Amino acid sequence: MDDPKLTKNQSLVLSVLQSSDQPLSAYTILDRLRDDGLKAPLQIYRALDKLLEAGRIHRLESMNAFVVCCHSKHGQIHPRITAFEICEGCGKVNEFHDSRIEDALTRHARGSGFKIRATTIEVHGLCGDCR
Repeated sequence: MDDPKLTKNQSLVLSVLQSSDQPLSAYTILDRLRDDGLKAPLQIYRALDKLLEAGRIHRLESMNAFVVCCHSKHGQIHPRITAFEICEGCGKVNEFHDSRIEDALTRHARGSGFKIRATTIEVHGLCGDCR
């Protein structure tokens, strides 16, 4: 399924992320796309930057890896605050949103005069299958 708003490289990178059940590093993405003509890390990083900017993917800071945004799969509007459960056993990542957490962080920031640009919460532990 081609998205006319995406370049060929962006579509290829997004496709690799969509077909993975775990977060992928830029170099893993590059390895999977070498047969498609992508040879330079810069090609991958440019595509990842544009996909991040468009809200199609997320970067997991603690893992230096990328996952598809669950909202982009369904054409939904991306929430301001994103949280992830990251299983240290199997590597599975679950994206979730909680308006109470978002409201509490927004109130706290407003009270201290802080302007939130972006918020990502990463919770590490074991999923139900690995416990």
